[in-house]
Amino acid sequence: MNATTETVAQRTAPPTTPSSPSHRVPASRRRRKRFLLPTLRTVAIVGVVLLFVLPLGWMLMAAFKTNLDIVSPARTFDFTPTLNNFNTVFGAQNFAPFILNSVIVGIGATVIALVLGVPAAYGIARYRIRNATAFVLLARVIPGVSLLIPWYFLFSQVQLVGTYTALILTHIFVTMPLVVAIMVGFFEGLPEELEEAAQIDGSSRVGAFLRVVLPLALPGVATSAILAFIFSWNNFLFALVLSNQDTRTLPVAISNFTSYASVDWGGLMAASVVITIPVMLVALFAQKYVVAGLTAGATKG
Repeated sequence: MNATTETVAQRTAPPTTPSSPSHRVPASRRRRKRFLLPTLRTVAIVGVVLLFVLPLGWMLMAAFKTNLDIVSPARTFDFTPTLNNFNTVFGAQNFAPFILNSVIVGIGATVIALVLGVPAAYGIARYRIRNATAFVLLARVIPGVSLLIPWYFLFSQVQLVGTYTALILTHIFVTMPLVVAIMVGFFEGLPEELEEAAQIDGSSRVGAFLRVVLPLALPGVATSAILAFIFSWNNFLFALVLSNQDTRTLPVAISNFTSYASVDWGGLMAASVVITIPVMLVALFAQKYVVAGLTAGATKG
């Protein structure tokens, strides 16, 4: 009887998992896996960084080379630095007025976009206007070249071609959707109870917006302003058609170094450095505000 019971128990008992070393993951394999993943991640990060940094490094080195050194592979690193290209940029080409033009147009387009875009984003967020943000961002999808002919016709009728007014108004087409898209997400992340408390204390809706909501939204406003200025600073197409010699901006002025038969590579690279350095400095010193603003705008509740 006991033997029969033991036999049945053995047949019904669940199979045991062998504990032999062949059924375990070797410790060396686990260590190799823990080492491999961080290594691959590091290699990918380094590859992406080099992809973006190498062209900038080459541009910076070329700005201090002669044209012969730029086109000579043997002179990639072995060259004698020269400042003649920058002398050409600020001397013969006189880039100082073009820098001032870019600053005027960039600041003007950014300020107007903030004045109009921030209240618009607040209204979209608080009144929950569906698909309004997507409709505003549709302006970023429309090719700018399709608007140049009607813009040129309209501005020529009121004699605004070649003025700062025409450039600022067209750059708002670039900056306004960006401001609205960023600020809508930011306002949606701010609790409405703060405004309700201000209104209970006797403040109007506009007063609550100006005294309570807007100070809390300053990181988002800073983010929008920085990105809008960068987009306006880099815009080429609108200034190419709607500016003249007195209002030409930097992206258009850089074409002075190209001609039908030749290209002044040294001057072109020096002018590119002049255009790039201010944007890089703004992005470097304001990156924490940009990250904070975008992160806060992505947080709801």
